[in-house]
Amino acid sequence: MRARNAGAVIALLAAAAGCEPKAPAQSPARAEAPRPSAPATAAQPADPIGPRPELPRPQPFTPPAPVVLDGPNGAKVWLLERHTLPIVSVSVAVASGSADDPKGAAGLAHITASMLDEGAGPRSAVELSSAINDLGATLSVGARADGSVATLSVLKKNFGKAFSLLADVVARPRFEAKEWKRVSELWQNDLRKRGDDPTRVSALVSTAALYGPGTPYGHPVEGLLADARSIGLPAVKAFYKAAWRPDRAVITVVGDITRDEVMQAISRDLGTWSAKGAAPAAKGAPAGTAQAAPAWKPPRLVLVDRPGAPQSVIGVVREGVAASDPRRPLLQLINTALGGSFTSRLNQNLREDHGWSYGAASAFSETKQQGVFVARASVVTEATGPALKEMLAELAKMADSGLTRDELAKVQAHDRADLVSAYETANRTAQRLGTLARLQLPETFDGAASEARQKATLAGLAELARAVDPKEATLVVVGPRQEILPQLQAIGLGEPEAWDVEGQPIQPKKAP
Repeated sequence: MRARNAGAVIALLAAAAGCEPKAPAQSPARAEAPRPSAPATAAQPADPIGPRPELPRPQPFTPPAPVVLDGPNGAKVWLLERHTLPIVSVSVAVASGSADDPKGAAGLAHITASMLDEGAGPRSAVELSSAINDLGATLSVGARADGSVATLSVLKKNFGKAFSLLADVVARPRFEAKEWKRVSELWQNDLRKRGDDPTRVSALVSTAALYGPGTPYGHPVEGLLADARSIGLPAVKAFYKAAWRPDRAVITVVGDITRDEVMQAISRDLGTWSAKGAAPAAKGAPAGTAQAAPAWKPPRLVLVDRPGAPQSVIGVVREGVAASDPRRPLLQLINTALGGSFTSRLNQNLREDHGWSYGAASAFSETKQQGVFVARASVVTEATGPALKEMLAELAKMADSGLTRDELAKVQAHDRADLVSAYETANRTAQRLGTLARLQLPETFDGAASEARQKATLAGLAELARAVDPKEATLVVVGPRQEILPQLQAIGLGEPEAWDVEGQPIQPKKAP
């Protein structure tokens, strides 16, 4: 009995391992004649789980377009009803941002937006914050390069009260002197600390080097410390009157709400919001380095010294395209393969293959005028030169050859997933539509852009891939000069330009 049980166990184990058990040895008297070997063409056993299924062609996703309505005093209303959850999200976007900052007042749009929710209507800053928290709502205000936006998200049952608070913030800010003193000090402290963050410094210096300091896109949205010291509350009030106007606003409402409810709330709370003062003059295309007749030979090298830093931030920046440019949707596919996803070429090279970085990425900015393309990574100091060499090689390879067929299928799938995610919730949908409004793009823009990306061909993308060619780029490195300069010279780069953390070139000292 034990022998038979042991044999059964052996047979079961052999079957689980996918092989035949050996037969027990037999005595010569009972030995059987040898069996003929199986023919070489014997049929393989069928797969127990069946043939591999063929996946259907992915269905295109067209994001829903809002209904466009006329609001009071020239405002536009974009309404998208979604009655699946009792949530309503609102975005109020105005077409004035940091690109409208007056010369010598970088950051004025940013600090103006920061002051709007520091007391509004009948409530002080503390009372307004408490009222928002009591309703379980979230309310925020901020500025971007091409516009400013106030957002609200709240349960449907509290929409009326919460919208009244948002309306006070947008149309009736208090601009109290005591709040200005506190907010201004916090703002300047943040700008002082920015110099300790190499990634923020890299972003600041990259745009300043490309566009030129003092140009509409050449300074950071949050401003410059030297200008912040001279900006006062009267300048904030004047900018608000010129920028936060209903005739420059798009009010986006998404969620569990009807047209009548929206228009009643807007008429009740924003009916007296009037367009006073002159609107900022329309800005032309930002001044770029091409207008400055640079004396450098590409690629240009800019270095911000951070003595003793264990990491360097390397960046490659060059001109991009405007958000409305018909090439931009297709350039997004190229960027996704290059540095816009975790499995992109840059991240796989610098992080996975070499272990020099926790992550590398690239992006085309989304701006009304010509934007930028930038590739950036934080790398260990001792690998600064080799990492920059690899980054430039990946950019050159993409510019020369474009995407592979497998990459095209992957990035198109990634595009569909990103678009679904952008319109997945009421809050995300309101934010995305607010972005379109801020960039003065049509409400149907994303659907048309996605259709263009899904129809993209390898040949067409290969032609556009030249937009990431690093030959005409500016290279920005933030790190310890003494340790990394020999590495940069070893990969064929010349003497760098020295810049400071506020995006200003450092003039070389003259010999006595």
